[in-house]
Amino acid sequence: MTIDKQLPSTRTTELDSICLKAEVIPVITIERIEDAVPLARALVEGGLPVLEITLRTDCALEAIRRMREALPGASIGVGTVLTPAQYRQAEQVGADFVVTPGATEALYRYGVESPVPMLPGISTISELMTGWQYGYRRFKFFPAESSGGAKAIKSFGGPIPEARFCPTGGITVDNAEDYLKLPNVMCVGGSWLTPQALVEAEDWDGIRELARQAAERFHH
Repeated sequence: MTIDKQLPSTRTTELDSICLKAEVIPVITIERIEDAVPLARALVEGGLPVLEITLRTDCALEAIRRMREALPGASIGVGTVLTPAQYRQAEQVGADFVVTPGATEALYRYGVESPVPMLPGISTISELMTGWQYGYRRFKFFPAESSGGAKAIKSFGGPIPEARFCPTGGITVDNAEDYLKLPNVMCVGGSWLTPQALVEAEDWDGIRELARQAAERFHH
């Protein structure tokens, strides 16, 4: 197995610089294309400049393209990437980073060569060790709450203290601090910032306020 020796340092630096911009990354599923830009703008104006848009809807790629154009200063990630083909699509719409719920050999290999850094999803120490072999040092811990939560991430720090995580899945305004106080947690991903009722009502002021509260509360 050949690994690009530059991968750990350059990719780690790229992901660290993105995650340093905000403690909280909103995880967003766009159901209506017309919501994409006003929703993203409300979050960024509220103080959360890093967004993860999931590929769970048909309009997701077009939504990301529009956000990229409207908000050049934001860091926009593409989530729920399952295959190298989807990874390529993320590159084509201008993604700053890619996030996967889990990781396969094909994704790891593609990510090593891609100009867009990947935050691979893991939930066990064995999966972490597999990613480590490919040169990855930064991971998404998913699904966080049902995979052992903050205690699990703290335990990972024993054998592999250099690894750092962005936990996602079951993170709320009430438990985010449990994760963020750990030295090996960079940031958390959460969907609580875009409640369906507010999005459906196009209450962008309400979402801006949720973002502002999160940015203030979790700013370290």
